[in-house]
Amino acid sequence: MPGTCPAMTARAPAAIPAERRRYDVPATQQKYLTWTAPAARPAERTLISGRVPPRRKAMLRSPYAAGAFYPGSASTLKNALDQLIDLNAPKEAAPGILVPHAGYQYSGAVTGAVISRVDVPPTVVIMGPSHSGIGKPFSVMAEGEWQTPLGNVPVDEALARKLIDGSDYLEADIAAHIQEHAVEVQLPFLQYVRPDVAIVPIILTVASPSVYLQIGRDIARTVRDSGQNVLIMASGDMTHYEPDATAREKDLKAVEAMQTLDTDELARRYKNLHITMCAFGPVMACMAAVRELGGTTGELIEYRTSGDATGDRDAVVGYAGVIFKAGAAEDPLVKLARQTVETYVREGRRINPPADLPPEMRGQAGVFVSIHKKGALRGCIGTFEPQEPDIAREIINNA
Repeated sequence: MPGTCPAMTARAPAAIPAERRRYDVPATQQKYLTWTAPAARPAERTLISGRVPPRRKAMLRSPYAAGAFYPGSASTLKNALDQLIDLNAPKEAAPGILVPHAGYQYSGAVTGAVISRVDVPPTVVIMGPSHSGIGKPFSVMAEGEWQTPLGNVPVDEALARKLIDGSDYLEADIAAHIQEHAVEVQLPFLQYVRPDVAIVPIILTVASPSVYLQIGRDIARTVRDSGQNVLIMASGDMTHYEPDATAREKDLKAVEAMQTLDTDELARRYKNLHITMCAFGPVMACMAAVRELGGTTGELIEYRTSGDATGDRDAVVGYAGVIFKAGAAEDPLVKLARQTVETYVREGRRINPPADLPPEMRGQAGVFVSIHKKGALRGCIGTFEPQEPDIAREIINNA
């Protein structure tokens, strides 16, 4: 059916090389993996004892969706991207985005509209849903390169390993990525605007909202600690195979929650409205990460359905393109109150005040801490007279 995310099959090779077997890659996926000796990186060209230090072979993930979801030749693909991406559009730095992953003829215009507006940084973390069910449930391909008709895209191996080490859920795995299009279809768009881009590919299986949120927070913490400039991309489609009017109504309800980064509301609408969006897991994790990194809003850039391409309005797939935006720098007093509440709710512990108190947290003063949801006051507590030796401890005590 047009605009869908179909499973594809591959014929198993006659023999499985030992290097492939050690990664537990199913036989049906072997044809998509090769091992190559990459060119030495600049830092590795330094001679040691008159010799260039040897490098291990790099794993190369061959295209799986080329020729089906997007053009299989470099020239045809570039011509398609010429039409989908506006290099002259005003751009902005963004911590996260949502883009669809159907065939370019169906959803490429939506992805192109978003990519046209974003200043893509050197590394992009791409999260997509599992369509095959193969591999680890929360899978990170932590090494190697991805091949497309436009060239190879390296994995940011250092950041990938940090993400795995910093999460209770993410695991190194290759099998989940081989016969999966969710990450691959985004790569030509990224290569077109940033040829030197590196990625961290992540595939997420079906899980509870709390798991997706924790993965998102783990990603945000690792990205923040790394000091790298990173874009977090959620790859996924919206409603599947419902009448056009119904799909639009449901999808725009979901987008409303995305625009305020309200993950609780998105989870409620996803469940109560029976929204068949494969983007749910990736976008929940993306929103949680963006919010943790200081994001405040989401902007709908483009929405379409497969019916816009085919003319068939009876059973469509929806495609939303959203840019998640960072707000102004959070006030240190508000940030401390928020961190206090979030840490106690999630971990059941009281945080310590900053080791080096900023000027606004020194001295003594009465403090009130309030919680608002969607602009409405939900709780407030405080002291008129100071009870603690400094404002930081006063905030923590009241929060």
